[in-house]
This record gives sequence, structure tokens and C-alpha cells, in this order.
Amino acid sequence: MLRRQAQRESAARTYARSLPIVPVRARGLTIEGADGRRYLDCLSGAGTLALGHNHPVVLEAIRKVLDSGAPLHILDLATPVKDAFTTELFATLPAGLADDARIQFCGPAGTDAVEAALKLVRTATGRNGVLAFSGAYHGMTSGALDASGGATDVRVARLPYPRDYRCPFGVGGERGAELAARWTETALDDPKSGVPAPAGMILEPVQGEGGVIPAPDSWLRRMREITAARSIPLIADEIQTGVGRTGTFWAVEHSGVVPDVMVLSKAIGGSLPLAVVVYRSALDAWEPGAHAGTFRGNQLAMAAGAATLAYVRENGLAARAGTLGARMLGQLQGLAAAHPCIGDVRGRGLMIGVELVDPEAEGPDDLAPPPDPVLATAVRRQCLDRGLIVELGGRHNAVVRLLPPLTLTDEQAVAVLDRFADALAAAERAHRARPSGPPH
Repeated sequence: MLRRQAQRESAARTYARSLPIVPVRARGLTIEGADGRRYLDCLSGAGTLALGHNHPVVLEAIRKVLDSGAPLHILDLATPVKDAFTTELFATLPAGLADDARIQFCGPAGTDAVEAALKLVRTATGRNGVLAFSGAYHGMTSGALDASGGATDVRVARLPYPRDYRCPFGVGGERGAELAARWTETALDDPKSGVPAPAGMILEPVQGEGGVIPAPDSWLRRMREITAARSIPLIADEIQTGVGRTGTFWAVEHSGVVPDVMVLSKAIGGSLPLAVVVYRSALDAWEPGAHAGTFRGNQLAMAAGAATLAYVRENGLAARAGTLGARMLGQLQGLAAAHPCIGDVRGRGLMIGVELVDPEAEGPDDLAPPPDPVLATAVRRQCLDRGLIVELGGRHNAVVRLLPPLTLTDEQAVAVLDRFADALAAAERAHRARPSGPPH
């Protein structure tokens, strides 16, 4: 089956290359492969599976719709399922937004919501440019890629995203975040900066693909102040950080920031494709049909999503993610003390990153050793051999990312960290044994 996949599918496939398994059953944290092996899944559909695989409340919600005879495809018509989803979603939003919000159902992927949000603020403001940040990832369609970190030749002004580790200003901490904010203000207020008044600013409260980098709360508040003072809509990309992942229901709640626009996908569909934009009513300047999508009325996803949102809210899973995530971060930081190849451990809630470095090599500056993507790849492979699924991210693909479901138990967390520690030690031993230079 894997051979046929390699022969038939696009060269653009990604996860299938690093995770050569054939899942046939799954429940909660666990995936069973066709070969009978069991794996602990700390990828969770790239953060989509807030409740893990096939959670009973999700399955029951899907079955209820299927058994009711309700239409499964309804474009943007009103249905009881859609109304229930919207009501539940609005009940979880930051109060300052929920009290005066509109919702646009988009195509089924997060990148579709990003496209819609950029289109929305351009329509509402009559301006074109967008402010985005280094290290950002907002999707794979054209406009979303323009706003992401690797873009070139686009209508987007790139601003520094504050980082303690590898700070672009060489200082880190509060001072680094303050310099990043001042850079943003200068770019907007200097008539010779080359940055005209933008249609909006888009940011991730925690950069995921950029290497699991949480934005400082004080910096987020400054971005809110800067944009509000200049009538620039602030777009929060909560596609991966939302629905309890970081320890609050929405990651912006850590800083008390209320954005003008939120783009949401992944976990809000309860494992099925769903994406929406929620925004202040004052921005609702679209004409009928100005933005559409054939599959924006996914009834099964709305039912699964409403069940997921309610379960996370009613069972306090966001707070649980914060508590358990902090404990796991602490244990990983303890592991780092014995492994110099761990350059940094960071994250928020159950969105955790471990950056691997070459401690014996000279880096481009005095702040940190260079990243070691070869070691990170070896760690991922050793994890899989031990029945643990993880993925990589970061600027150089040297950050091992952990995105377990919010239903992770204490015992499962211990098992995950034990397998990771064992895999790291094995990869490190093999890495040290490699010849350091070309063969003679």
C-alpha cells in the first residue's frame, strides 16, 4: 500500500514521507497501523484533533445528523445544525468580539479562512497592503503564502516577531519584544519607511510552523494598541492555537487582547473540514456573493465541531491543557539539562516545541548554537520506532513539535515523555558516532 501511494500520489505529499505507517484504527491518543503496531499520536492532525481520534461525543454528533435524514450539503442556507454550531462558537469567543460579531463560513481549510480575512479587511478599509511577521505560517494558497514567512515579491510588509531564543535584535526578553514593537511603530509612522497604511495586520498568538514561539503578552497588547490607534484591523490566526490548545480557549485570552478578526479552523470542525472568519460587524462591507465557497456548509463538521467546543468548555480542558502543558515543559527543561543538544524548550499549554542544536558548532552569533535538522530528523525517526508520532517545524526544521490531544491523561503524558527521552538519547548516540568529515 505504501508503495502504491508513492507511485500514485503527488511529490508534494509530506507527512506520508516522514511517517510511513498505514493507520487502520484510532481512538484517543492511540493509532493502530495495518501491521498491528500501536502509536501515541502527538501530531493530532496538526492540532486538529482536540479530543483525539474518534471521541465518543464527536461520533455521536455525526451519527445523529446521519440518522436524522438532514441534508448534508446546504451551501450557506440556515439549518438547525448550523445554528447550534454558531451559538456554541459565539459562547466561547472573547466577550468584546462575541457581543458584536459576524461570521463567514469559508471553504473547508484554514487557508481559505485566511484568504477570506485578507479579502474582508481590504474591502472594508479600501487599502491593499498587509502587515505580517517573520516566521509566520498562514496556509498554502496564494494570499496566505504571501503573508507567511517564506514569501517573496508580495504586497506584505514583514515585521519582526519577538523571540527569546535567537532574538533578531540579539537581546531577547522584554527588551527584545519592546524593540520589535518600536520597529512596527516606526514602520507605520515614518513616511519614508516604504510601508503605506495597510488593510490589516495578521499574527499568530503562538507561531506553530515557525517553531512553537509564543508571543509575549505585553507585545500582543502593544500590537493591539498600535493597530487600534491607526484604525488597522487586527487579525488573529487561531487556526492551530484555538479551542483550548494553549491553556485558554483562544490564545489571545492570555494577553486580554480582543482582535477585530479571528480566523478559525482545525479543531472547530471536531476532526472534519470546517473554517470560518469571525469579525466585528463594522467590517461587514461585503456585497452578497462577494465571498463564497461550495463546501462552506459542512453539516457533519458543524455537528462534530459544536460537540467538541461544548465538551472542551464544559470539562475545563483548556485549563487542563495549561496545567499539564506546564508540567511537561518543566520535565522537558529538566531533560535539557542532561542533553546539550536541546537548545530550547518552549510552548504554551499542549503546544510544545523542543529545538535541537549542534552544541559543538559555532553559530552565526553568540546567542545560540546552530540548529541541527539532521538530529531532529533522526529523533523523529527514533520516536516512530518507539511508537510515538511527532513532527518537525521551525525555521530549519529542527524543532520537534508535540501537539497531543487535550484529553491526554497524566499517565499518557509520562509515556510520551519517556519515549521521547529514549528516542533522543538513541538519536544523540548515533549522531555522535557519525564521521565528522568526508571519507578518506
